[in-house]
Order: sequence, then C-alpha cells, then structure tokens
Amino acid sequence: MTTPTSFLEHLSGAALPLLADGAMGTRLNARLTRDTGFDLCFDALNLTHPDLVMDIHHEYLAAGAQLIQTNTFGANRFKLAAHGLEDKVNEINRAGVELAKRAAANHIAWVAGDIGPLGVRLAPYGRVQPEQARQAFIEQAQPLVDGGVALLSLETFSDLAEILEAIQACQQVCSLPVIASMTFTRDDRTLLGDDPAQVARALAEAGVEVIGVNCSGGPAQIWRILRQMRQAVRGVWLSAKPNAGWPEQVGGRILYPANPDYFGEYALAFCQAGASLVGGCCGTTPQHIAAMRQALDQQSGCLPAESELLMPVELEERAVAGDSPSRMAQKLAQGKFIIAVEMDPPRGLAVEKLLAGASLLAEAGADVINVADSPMARMRMSPWAVCQQLHHSLDIDTTLHFPTRGRNLLRVQGDLLAAHALGIRNLFVVMGDPTTIGDYPEAANNYDLAPSGLVKLIKQHFNLGRDHSGSEIGQPTQFFVGCALNLAPPDAPREIKTLRRKLEAGADFLLTQPVFQPELAEAFLQRYRDEHGELPVPVFAGVLPLYGLRHAAFLHHEVPGISIPEDLQQRLKQAGEQAPAQGVKIALQLIEQMKPWISGIYLMPAFQRYDLAAEVVEGCRNL
Repeated sequence: MTTPTSFLEHLSGAALPLLADGAMGTRLNARLTRDTGFDLCFDALNLTHPDLVMDIHHEYLAAGAQLIQTNTFGANRFKLAAHGLEDKVNEINRAGVELAKRAAANHIAWVAGDIGPLGVRLAPYGRVQPEQARQAFIEQAQPLVDGGVALLSLETFSDLAEILEAIQACQQVCSLPVIASMTFTRDDRTLLGDDPAQVARALAEAGVEVIGVNCSGGPAQIWRILRQMRQAVRGVWLSAKPNAGWPEQVGGRILYPANPDYFGEYALAFCQAGASLVGGCCGTTPQHIAAMRQALDQQSGCLPAESELLMPVELEERAVAGDSPSRMAQKLAQGKFIIAVEMDPPRGLAVEKLLAGASLLAEAGADVINVADSPMARMRMSPWAVCQQLHHSLDIDTTLHFPTRGRNLLRVQGDLLAAHALGIRNLFVVMGDPTTIGDYPEAANNYDLAPSGLVKLIKQHFNLGRDHSGSEIGQPTQFFVGCALNLAPPDAPREIKTLRRKLEAGADFLLTQPVFQPELAEAFLQRYRDEHGELPVPVFAGVLPLYGLRHAAFLHHEVPGISIPEDLQQRLKQAGEQAPAQGVKIALQLIEQMKPWISGIYLMPAFQRYDLAAEVVEGCRNL
C-alpha cells in the first residue's frame, strides 16, 4: 500500500489520469445467486460474503485500476436501518476497509473509503436536520479512517447541502484527502436544481482536494459537465466516473448500453477535459476499466482538446397530462378529509427544490398542492408550468391559483384553455395582489372580471363547452373551482353577500384565510346557516404554522384579516428555540377544534419549511 500523502503527490506529477475501479454494486448483483438472495444489503456482504467482495476488488485491480473503493457506499445508519443493521455501522465499514486493503496488498493501488448519500432528505425538504446528517457521516467516516484508508470518496450525491455536511464531517474526523462527486439529471442539474458551475464552486470553497461528477448519464453527459466544472474553478483536481449510459429495462433486467470500447475513447476525452481521476459507475464492469486502462497506456499525456465524440444528450419529451376529472373532487365526493398545501413558484428557472418539497408533502399524506400565482405581486415562474411539473414528476393533484387582476377577457379565456390542456382541473379564483405592492408597481392592474364573474364564466360557459360569447370550444372543460372566504371578516353582512354571489356563480369549494380563532370562524358559519341554511360546498380552513414570536407578531400587526390571540403568542414566547415545534402543535390543536365542521385544511408553510408542514400533515392524518 502507498501512503495518503503519495496519493496527492501522484495527482500532482502524473501526466495521465489515475484510473479508479467500476461499479461494485453492478458486479455484486451479477454474482448474487438465489442462495445468497437478491434483497440483501450489499454493504453487509462485507460480513456475510467477504470472499465475494474480495473477488470483485481483485477483478478491478486485475483490469488495471489504481484506486479501489470500499464496499461501504450505503453503510450509514439510515440506509442500514432498512435492513435492521443500524447498530452495525462500525463493523461493516471496518470490514469493508480490511477487505479492500487485503485485495490491494500486492498492487500499487490506493484504497478510498466510499461514502454515499444518507438516503433521506435534509430539512427543509425532509425531516433530517443538518447536524443529524453530519453526525451520521462522522459515524461512518471514523471507522473508515481508523481502518486505514488512504482517502475518503463522497459520491453520487444529488443534494449540495448534504454533500457539504459530509465534507465537514470528513474534515472533522481526519486530514485525509477527500473526493467530492455529485450526480446530475438529464438537464445537467442536480435534483435540487444546482448547475455544474455552482456545484464546482461550492465544493472548491469547501476545501476538498478533488471535485467531480459520477453516475448521471453516460460518458457524453459526464464529459459535458466536467468541462463546465473546469471552466468554473481552478486549482482543484477533477474526477469523472460515468454510468455505462442510461439504463434500460430489457426482459426484466436492467442493462446499460455503453460498451467497453466506447469507455476507452472517453477515457482520453476526460483527460483532455482536465480530469485527474477517471473510472466508472453504475453498469461499468472490469471490461470497461480494462478498456480505459488500455487507452490511457497508449498515451504519454493529454493535450487539451475539444472532443467531437458526441452531441449533448437530448432531453426526453415531457408527456402532457391526460383528460381526467379532478382527483380532489372525487375524494370529496367520497367523504374524505382533504389536505391541501400551498407552494410558491420559484423566482428563477429551477423547480427542483420545489419538487423536493412537494415530494416530502405528498409522502406525508397531502392530497393536493396549491400553486400560487405571483404572490405579493412578485415576479415568479408561471404556476401552470409548476402544476404540470408536479403532475409529471410526482403524479400529485394540483390547484392552480387563477387571479383575475391583470387579465382581460381575451387573456382569461386563452389561459383557461391552456391550463386545461396541461391537465389542470382544480382552480382557485382570486382577485390577486395589486401590482403596486410588488416588483413592478407600474404594471397594469385592470381586469374585466371579478372573481364571481370568472367563476360564472368557467362553470356556466367553459364547463358546458362554450366561451364567453357562446362559441363552441370543442368540448366541455372539467374545472373544479374554488373561491376565497374570510371566516372572521370585519363586515360579516358584506362577506356573506359576496359569498352568495360566488355560490350562485357555481363555486365548488371555499378556501379560507388562516384561522387562529376557531370560535369566531364557527360563529360566522352559524350566522350563514341561520340566514341561508347549510353551506352547499366544502370549506377548507386555512392553517398557517407559526414559526416564532416575531412571525406571529408580524402576522398579527401587519397582515390584514389575521388576528392571533395573546395566549398563542405567549406559548411561542415561552417555547424559545422550540417555537417552530410549538407552532406545529398549535396548528394541530386548531385543526382538531375545526375538524367537525370543515371538509379539509389549506396549509400554508411559513418560510418554505416543508419539513414542519409535513409534520402538520402527518399529525392531521393521525387525529
């Protein structure tokens, strides 16, 4: 074995990239039999089938690999817990190091301690707090270091925040070199929307010795991302370890299309693009590594060049949602309690963080995501695009906020057709925030229809197959339309009069402002019943989890229509640093009080804390 220092010395003086191994998981899966089982924890094979793991290390070393990674990619407490092995973190990682060191004993090769993502989302898109994640990484890194690895390899991360926690954990445990490698989607962004340049700069600032890209697509995409990283940062070494192309399912098996010769060609392209470390990820075999070894051995060095091997991978076409009725309407018809959660569109192009938050909420039990349209008159992505992305990526029902402000009659009708074509069925009709309070105060504020008029246009024209003038639109739309309701209005008779207009126009459901005084809300509904009978449509009560005393004070003093009782503010004050958790508790208590007379809740997460919102969703389901 070489020393840790000589690894960096080799990178400094080498004319050619160092060659790493290929996919341990692919080889283990290929070697497993019915006797060993197909649902085993691959990392636990270090204990149960050490000879199998050793054999695969030997295969890659024989193919010419100069660096092998321990079989510990998923050996953290979260992933091992799925197999009931969370108490084996130290044992499995130490065994992984020992097997790799024994395999490399007769070779000039370095052993890298392999650390993958935790398999859980970090807050605010998941339940795991950053400090918990860092502790889990420390727990895994320590036995790898104690076992004697030459360096640590962080790979296949899709969340930049998570890999930064992993880097800090590694640096806290030791001073060994660290490789930090992330994976990207087909559009050359991480799952949370960071582009290669952003990733490269963040990893370089974190102080790792080698940054790179692995997994993702095939060599062509990795080459393209590598070049973007090289343009963004200087003074660090780069790593490239692609999959053997995009995986395909053939006859029940997952196959990778890129053959070894193709990998050999790209070994040189990676070198020309500035890589100091190359290897393979999912689908790559010892044959792929051998082809890369042969290609590199035929070169004395790599001159920078613009490779013309492949054009960028084209994005797959997005499917448009089909023609179907609202799932929310179906659930209400079945008497189910609905949980709707509001999300704001992004300010820029990236939707990945929003999708991650929506995924967490859906997993917690949310029925529908409400997508706001330019809240507070701030410029944001069109909510139609966000709704379509949610449909396509998560298959979750959405409600599109549809303000009348800023739209004339022609624009309104065209937008309705577009929304329906995108598969949107739930609409929440509102007036919309005045542009004078937003980013463009001089933008047009005029409109042709009030909310009740727009509801009438949708329910009594479009849903019957006609536009405003009575002309046919081809087929009836299937919109399920909601309107706003204030359950604690300063002028109750006026609010009831406005509500009657919306109901007569055909409103299907009502969403309320945040409710902090259920007794006042119930009194308003009782007044309506006394005057007009039972409300004929479901009511979703607004729920806004309070984040702290300052948040509550702002809402109470500066947001019209919201009044927060003194006793709730005192509870937040007494909670101190635990105020966010107290806010969740308050929200659940309010829901429990209102549940007998509402059909669902309309949850509004504060400060994009989707992890706290998910706690409310789960708690609501358990009431």
